[in-house]
Amino acid sequence: MEPGSASVRILVVDDHPLFRRGLTALLQRDPQFDVIGDAGDAGLAQRRALELQPDLILLDNHLPGVNGVEALPALREAAPDARIIMLTVSEDERDLSAALRAGACGYLLKTIEGDALSQAIRRAIRGESVIAQEMTGKLFDAYRGAVAGIVSPAAQVPAVPPAAGRLGLLSPREQEILRGIARGQSNKEIARALGIAETTVKIHVQHVLRKLDVSSRVHAAVIAVEVGLI
Repeated sequence: MEPGSASVRILVVDDHPLFRRGLTALLQRDPQFDVIGDAGDAGLAQRRALELQPDLILLDNHLPGVNGVEALPALREAAPDARIIMLTVSEDERDLSAALRAGACGYLLKTIEGDALSQAIRRAIRGESVIAQEMTGKLFDAYRGAVAGIVSPAAQVPAVPPAAGRLGLLSPREQEILRGIARGQSNKEIARALGIAETTVKIHVQHVLRKLDVSSRVHAAVIAVEVGLI
């Protein structure tokens, strides 16, 4: 987000009232965030999302009745333009991969620091995928296991299109960008590491995704790991 841009309108979904209030208070300290509502279960979350049309939904997985992952399709239908980040205590790679398959753009743990959460929200609004550092390795392990037939279908990550063969289409610089994506680095971090402008990195990322014929940084990262780029 750029200074002076419109506020990010956020819906908080968690079954613990104290956590909702605390998280709301934390987010409201940032003038670029506006928590426009909250919900304690999937049904209310869907109604609030339909009514309020938030820019971003922070969604816990452990909800009463229908859990967060199961609620994702209905929430995406209710607010199709909203970005959805899972914010949960679960470090289970099956929950992670199921959330990504169902359309979440991010998966963060509740142990995250406030500043890191704010940065993740900004990245998500810019169209990036945000995965907790602790979960990145589990994402790749789940993919490797799925390929080897070690894990059940429920633990598989989004299917990777036959894009690995397209790696040769990437320039050396684009391959460097892809390595950064696979390490979970943001555009700013990649730019700093390579000594180039962040806007240049953004353009390279768009080229990488187009050449690999994938729609997200997560899919690109999985391909990078599968072909041994990192």
